[in-house]
Amino acid sequence: MILISIVIMLHVPIDDYVLDVLLPDLTGHDRSPAAFLTYVVLWTRLYRSEERSVAVSLQQLAELTGLSKSAVQAAIRLLKRRCLIKITKGSATAVPKYELIRHWVRRRAKKSTPG
Repeated sequence: MILISIVIMLHVPIDDYVLDVLLPDLTGHDRSPAAFLTYVVLWTRLYRSEERSVAVSLQQLAELTGLSKSAVQAAIRLLKRRCLIKITKGSATAVPKYELIRHWVRRRAKKSTPG
């Protein structure tokens, strides 16, 4: 019996702004590569889910990023403070739902609107 393994590589598009501006800003200025990594993981989860927000526990984020839970917590605080994510919870103990705030998309749309 011959088993054939097929690996499907899915590509996740990332806005130029994320790589050109957020990467150096979060890793250099804020000295938080963990925040950038957490942002990219959230971006990926949201893109693949095709939803506006995604529920992910801190433990799941820690596993997905390879970071400690406390590093992820600090990264989430920074991303929230920088208004790059929105967090909602149904209750105090519920798994948080994360939504990315892509302010550069709104700015780009305003610039391209004639008038």
